[in-house]
Amino acid sequence: MTKAADFKPKHFKWEVQGKVATVTLNRPERKNPLTFESYAELRDTFRALNYVDDVKTVVVTGAGENFCSGGDVHEIIGPLTKMKMPGLLEFTRMTGDLVKAMRACPQPIVAAIDGICAGAGAMIACGSDLRYGTARSKVAFLFVRVGLAGADMGACSLLPRIIGQGRASDLLYTGRSMGGEEAERFGFYNAIHEPEKVLAAAQDMARSLADGPTFAHGMTKKLLHQEWNMGLDEAIEAEAEGQAICMQTQDFHRAYHAFANKQKPVFEGD
Repeated sequence: MTKAADFKPKHFKWEVQGKVATVTLNRPERKNPLTFESYAELRDTFRALNYVDDVKTVVVTGAGENFCSGGDVHEIIGPLTKMKMPGLLEFTRMTGDLVKAMRACPQPIVAAIDGICAGAGAMIACGSDLRYGTARSKVAFLFVRVGLAGADMGACSLLPRIIGQGRASDLLYTGRSMGGEEAERFGFYNAIHEPEKVLAAAQDMARSLADGPTFAHGMTKKLLHQEWNMGLDEAIEAEAEGQAICMQTQDFHRAYHAFANKQKPVFEGD
């Protein structure tokens, strides 16, 4: 099986420590914008995480004092104005495939967000499972400001799930910035931290999850995603089947024996 520690992406920084991988968008001089190549490489990396066994959680962050300013104006926005429909659709499908890959990989993804988190950067945050931010950060879905729909990369589906339909409508129609404290109040951020501590907080959470029952975490992530398209009866049945599968894992047995012996369980993800 492929090892995530062996990945060698060219367009962002990739580090694996223990069972946690950290993706760092690494163009700090431009606030970490994305290019055609980095979009594709991020998509391919998250897809490949389905087939590794050494990484159990992922942290996504940005170098310097910003998360991601979205698509690079000169390397993406300019060329898009010269493309015809087939090329444009190929691009918009590719960007959406990045979010699909993030939601489909079994590892929980924790975003550490400081500074600017805009456009596609805001959608990478939405594609994560947990988001830690800073009070000074600014989250903006800027698509409308360049004459485009707020419907991009799954924004009209994911953002209302996170903060509610009314608040999402406000951000997607106006393209305004959402400050860090507002983002926490809306439920977009799980917590806010000082800028020098936000990455460490995200990595602490990622390590904690990686030390837990990771097979079960993967099941939780899968059903959190799938059940939005289910009725209640269907969702309850899906959870019954998923939980029965988890009850066959060794981690379930380890937890029982540890509880019976008044010990803390040590999970191994199998």
